Amino acid sequence: MGTSISLRVAGTEIDSTKNGPGENHGPLFQENDLTRLRSEQLDYDRVAPNDPDLAREEIAFARQLSGLVPRLELLGFTLDQVEVEYGQATQEHAEETETLDEESERSSRRLMTFPEFCAIVSKHSIGELDDTFVGGMDGDATRLREGRFFGDGLMQRIPRDWDYGSSYSERSYFASLMTFLHPYSILRVLAECPMNANAQVDWQFGPVVCSGWADESQFLAGPRRSQTFLIATEGSSDTHILEHALSLLRPGIKDFFRFIDMRDGHPFPGAGSLVRFARGLAKIDVHNQVVFLLDNDAEGMLAYKKIQSLSLPPNMRATHLPPLDELRAIPARGPEGVSPADINGCAAAIECYLDFDAPGLPPPEIRWANYKKELNAYQGALCHKQSFANAFLKQNLASLSNYDVTKISKVLDHIVAACADIAFRRNLRMGRRRT
Repeated sequence: MGTSISLRVAGTEIDSTKNGPGENHGPLFQENDLTRLRSEQLDYDRVAPNDPDLAREEIAFARQLSGLVPRLELLGFTLDQVEVEYGQATQEHAEETETLDEESERSSRRLMTFPEFCAIVSKHSIGELDDTFVGGMDGDATRLREGRFFGDGLMQRIPRDWDYGSSYSERSYFASLMTFLHPYSILRVLAECPMNANAQVDWQFGPVVCSGWADESQFLAGPRRSQTFLIATEGSSDTHILEHALSLLRPGIKDFFRFIDMRDGHPFPGAGSLVRFARGLAKIDVHNQVVFLLDNDAEGMLAYKKIQSLSLPPNMRATHLPPLDELRAIPARGPEGVSPADINGCAAAIECYLDFDAPGLPPPEIRWANYKKELNAYQGALCHKQSFANAFLKQNLASLSNYDVTKISKVLDHIVAACADIAFRRNLRMGRRRT
């Protein structure tokens, strides 16, 4: 029969290969997801609990589905990607039935829309569906195997002619209804059901390694280099703050991001240098995924417009720190004294996204500097900005409860969204579908 390796959710296979390593699902996981799981391919009656080979047989990566969602999105498997796949399947269904069914036009109209499909999937916790094995092919066996879905007309509106021969239980039947999608798209749409948040996703490679079909070195956690994102910032302070924020607030995806090496100083300091860096990368056809992150100040906005005009390749993206309501009334000092000012687009460097009220810090104040004619705005800067940066860089998981991370969290969300969109568009170009 051979030895299989599979990606499973709640114990149900959504991708499987025999006698080989199969698809590399390492990017879904991190090193701390390495664990031991009971193997269905091992006869435990013949293995002693203290057998030294048992640990190798049971080795696997495992993670809760909710913790996979941001990793799926950074791999390009957003809900937009799932909708594209669903639309392609709908079109293929119409084309296939056109030659087989005189009622094809009416049949196509009866297919579920993508929102309807998501609504159906979201109604059911996959882990709570009955996984009892049901053999046989007669009517009673079919009724038991399909369980609550037996005779459900909605299920016939999914855009494919299904082969349910591989289903053996209510749970596997439910999973089989989604097999026209890429396995990662299946995970992404299942994650829309809150009841699936704690469902375990696992990739057990121990049996295929112990059987000699693959080497353990082939199963590494983390994204491949081509799946990571270089975040190019204006200065070293931006990089230090973002790296620390990812470690504290988004450790589950930190391995997707790379930054310019700062050990010998920033090689492209300032907004102008970042523009020249972007121009150079665009001209030499670099294939790395790159996000140029500018400040939300006057100089950053000017640089952002210049990079936007370069017609960057699809693997590169220019963006700036997001405008926030929290930055619309910050004390600012000018010729007429201090007054509240909206610093979005004119004075919001990354230090402005840190906690202004952390203990031991001076009150926040912006000081206006040179006038930018192109924007009809003054460039401003946060006074004592290094003090705000140092206060954040001292934070750890234990101290975060007394530190407001609202603004810097929004920055991370903004960066992740930009990167996920790059990955999504990469998948579109590659035509990512289940084959």
